[in-house]
Amino acid sequence: MKKRRTFDSAFKEKAVALAEARGNVSVIAIELGLEVNMLYRWRKELSKYEHNSFPGRGKPKMTDKERELAVLKSELADVRMERDIFKKAIGIFSTSDKKSLRL
Repeated sequence: MKKRRTFDSAFKEKAVALAEARGNVSVIAIELGLEVNMLYRWRKELSKYEHNSFPGRGKPKMTDKERELAVLKSELADVRMERDIFKKAIGIFSTSDKKSLRL
């Protein structure tokens, strides 16, 4: 079984820059030992996501706005969870206070 090769983001960016400088993607892909389609895909991804391209394994590619939205959604979920915990705590403490007043 053939082992899958992995490339870091710096290599991908340099390969795309080299292909753009020379103008011939096919020749650069052969020189670097890459599939031509892979270099085209890297070039397309770099133009779409710019500095957010090639985030690493399992991490989604996002634009700056998408990344900010994801962070805000995560913070909102945390705040909602905290709010719900406080509501439950208030409910628990208020019912225990009522029980102690009846004695």
